[in-house]
Amino acid sequence: MGLRVLLQIKRKTLFIRLDGELDQSSTDEVRLKLTEVIEKYNLVNVVFNMQNLTFMDSSGIGIIIGRYNQIKNKDGQVVLCNLNDDLLKIVRLSGLLRICTIKDNEDSAKYYLGEF
Repeated sequence: MGLRVLLQIKRKTLFIRLDGELDQSSTDEVRLKLTEVIEKYNLVNVVFNMQNLTFMDSSGIGIIIGRYNQIKNKDGQVVLCNLNDDLLKIVRLSGLLRICTIKDNEDSAKYYLGEF
């Protein structure tokens, strides 16, 4: 199926909307683009909207951890939202809850980060 990625910047937050499968075949390109955008615009927070994400493997977890490592020195946060039950299970088992905040939807993530 592949992966479509839509990026939106609001103030100091990068909103990433994922559509499709975040797996080994798509992570290299996504990693490079996200790293570039975060640095170019000096972004502090990252919100992954997973509403249309149908699959994520360990390389997808690596993408999230990488963005956390990229922003942690800026006192930034990584927020995951719109997780279905399968993705929530993966997030829990992977330990991402230690470094990420979970919100129900993008609006609650915006409010949490003060980007409303």
